[in-house]
Amino acid sequence: MRAAIYARVSTEDQKREGTSLESQVAACLNKASDLGYQVDEEHIFLETWSGADLDRPELLGVHNLIKQKEVQALVCHSTDRLARNPIHIAIVAEECEGQGVQLVFVTEPLDSSPEGQLIRYVKGYAAQIEREKIRERTMRGKRMRALAGKLPSGSHAHLYGYDYVPGKGAGEGIRRINEEQAHWVRRVFRWLVDEGVSTHAITYRLRDSGVPTPSGEGYWHESTVQKILKNSAYCGKTYAFTQTYGEPKYRMKADAKRKKSGRIWKPREEWLEIPNATPSIISEELFEAAQKQLQRNRELSKRNAKHQYLLNHHIYCRKCGRSFWGYVHSKRRGNKQYSYRRYHCSGRLKIVAPVRCRNRTYLADYLEELVWREVERTLSEPELVLAELHRKEEEAKESGLLEANLQRVKAQLANRERQKLRTWRAFEITGDEEAFRRNIAILDKEIKTLEDEAVQLEKRIKEREQAHVSVEGLKQACELIGKNLRNASFEDKRLALQALRIKVWIDDASVSIEGAISIPESQVAPTPSGWHLLVRH
Repeated sequence: MRAAIYARVSTEDQKREGTSLESQVAACLNKASDLGYQVDEEHIFLETWSGADLDRPELLGVHNLIKQKEVQALVCHSTDRLARNPIHIAIVAEECEGQGVQLVFVTEPLDSSPEGQLIRYVKGYAAQIEREKIRERTMRGKRMRALAGKLPSGSHAHLYGYDYVPGKGAGEGIRRINEEQAHWVRRVFRWLVDEGVSTHAITYRLRDSGVPTPSGEGYWHESTVQKILKNSAYCGKTYAFTQTYGEPKYRMKADAKRKKSGRIWKPREEWLEIPNATPSIISEELFEAAQKQLQRNRELSKRNAKHQYLLNHHIYCRKCGRSFWGYVHSKRRGNKQYSYRRYHCSGRLKIVAPVRCRNRTYLADYLEELVWREVERTLSEPELVLAELHRKEEEAKESGLLEANLQRVKAQLANRERQKLRTWRAFEITGDEEAFRRNIAILDKEIKTLEDEAVQLEKRIKEREQAHVSVEGLKQACELIGKNLRNASFEDKRLALQALRIKVWIDDASVSIEGAISIPESQVAPTPSGWHLLVRH
């Protein structure tokens, strides 16, 4: 008989030190051996993830093993290593029971009896409360540390050009200048301000000079150079709590496990300045001059100065997911120089990707004409656009109701959680197990119903956001119907593309066009995103 082992820690520090995962695995192996189970190496799952989330990559692997009945037991060190939420523990336990898999914990017995269920709930709920306390104490400690003039996080304290001095005492918890790296920081700022070179050129200069990257691995990226040039810490101004996590603007995978993976800047008034935490490498005047030069470089960029690209920010690579860029391709024939506007994947550039994307390039005139012809055909049908406009206005009204219902459900969930906490405290005082179990069962059922309702509401709201088209934008696009679309200006065309949320996907010899206005099925094959046309040549 075979068993799987699942071990979890909550922080990267625990994983790096190796003090928790290894000890958990050793105890689980001993337990499995005592029970007569064999554990294959590929059936040992180690995870660094929050116990509050049931949607974890390694736990998903365990789920697949159980579902396929490849193992006959699942061994964990303790209930809080499997999950912090008692409901999540119950879900895993029921899944194991349904597949005939024995769920074993090293530190405590677990069975399907009422006593076993009570142990699961009480220990899990206590662990959940402790987790919230740890989070609150951690955030309070970080803020107090910042107010004391020390960097609140070691992982974020490391910055190119400096060495981080860990600790809590005098002269600790701050950065000190690393002169070898600081030399290159000064040169980067001087190259920008004194010579006016682009961040692109600075990146290649660093590569050609053999300068080690901040990580010591790979090669310099333009984004790294831009972060250095925009970081005020180099002139002695250090801020904490400047960002939070939220929904990313762009997502490579729609089904990403971690939903709030994007970093969002907080309002400036919420930033907390840490005095004397970072000594200045450059002057404030040089830093301000660098910001002005960055803005000037953006304004003088060749992409902005000479040519217009209708599909900029609307065209993407199907192979690597990156955006396509407009550029000018020059070619000499005899004594004459010819120039062509083209689009190519940004992944073809060596400065963007170490392994170049091999997707093909397209003549801009051809591709823009192809896309605009389809947009023109759509806008030439007023009844279609106006019907969509009416539908969007109705959706906007429904979205407001959905949001209100979601807030109501969240308030009810918070209320049920408070009731569970009061029930648990009452059980500690009275010891009335029967009343405790009865009340908890009622609350769990209500919470499950409310959670399901919240999930459905969030899903519908998300669908509305993805399908949303600006009503004002559509009205302006409708005005184009009365004009000669063939002679529409560049600005009018851009307005139409934005209003219709056009996305063009390139996959070698095929071009896919997606948008938010539905096209009759007789004309194109509909897709969930709206309309979709496949053009081959």
